[in-house]
Amino acid sequence: MSKLNEIADRAAGATPPSLAGAVRGLSDKSIAWIFIAPTIILLLAINIFPLIWTIYLSLTNYRANRPNAELKFVGTEHYEKILTNPDIWAAMQSTAHFVVWTIVLQTVIGFTLAWLVDRKFRGHGFWTTVILLPMMLSPAVVGNFWKFLYQPQIGLFNYIISFFTGAEPSSFEMLGSVQLAPWAIVIVDTWMWTPYVMLICLAGLRSIPDYIYEAAEVDRASNWRQFWSITIPMCLPFIMLAVLFRGIENFKMFDMVNLLTGGGPGSTTEVASITLKREAFEKWRTGFSSAFAIILFVTVFGLANIYVKALNKVKSR
Repeated sequence: MSKLNEIADRAAGATPPSLAGAVRGLSDKSIAWIFIAPTIILLLAINIFPLIWTIYLSLTNYRANRPNAELKFVGTEHYEKILTNPDIWAAMQSTAHFVVWTIVLQTVIGFTLAWLVDRKFRGHGFWTTVILLPMMLSPAVVGNFWKFLYQPQIGLFNYIISFFTGAEPSSFEMLGSVQLAPWAIVIVDTWMWTPYVMLICLAGLRSIPDYIYEAAEVDRASNWRQFWSITIPMCLPFIMLAVLFRGIENFKMFDMVNLLTGGGPGSTTEVASITLKREAFEKWRTGFSSAFAIILFVTVFGLANIYVKALNKVKSR
């Protein structure tokens, strides 16, 4: 009779006793790993293999436009050339200028906007939506839009500047001036991504319990004292998180710079990503550009790790 029952259970698709016992013997953690393991393996394959291949190419003289040429192992020669190349250091300096100023402006303006929106004044929902509009646009749209605004003859931006300075609008060559072109890119990136920083800071402000401010008012703390002793310290992890995200993104900025100036005038706005593109797809120095990409990766990864440790210390206070 038991044999007939076993045959009937198998015909009905019932789980065999041995398999059912094995499943029951697994912990929740083991079952979770069984489900997520394929995804983790796929992600590792997608990310790790290109990284290993890039490291391999950086140690060779490979050129993508000459795939059949003799492949030679050059060791760390490309890395040595990059670290002693003044053009590379100039590109890194331009990148640092761009990253530092965009982070400073976006953090200050973004936090200020978040603080104002958090006041919940009449119509704050409408103005919040208006402020968020720039970050919803494509970088290609933003780049072409601001390129039109920067036009010396018909650009609205130059007419606004001339209104305050009294100079002729055509005298402002924002994208053609060695002094003004870097700031033109900083202005565009700040206009586009300040709302992103505002959102993160707004989340930090909304996470502060009201009873803390009520206790401060009972102690007769001034608004200025509440701002520096409550608002800033409790919102600091969110501000640092916004700085981390924008720092990583701005370090590898390419599309906006390429659309607005292409790295010009001269090499004034040639950030690291533009230099990498020139080496890889204009000069076809694939091995050299691979080594440069690895150096950029190590730089960003190292700085991000140091920053995350500082962020964790702030969060643990």
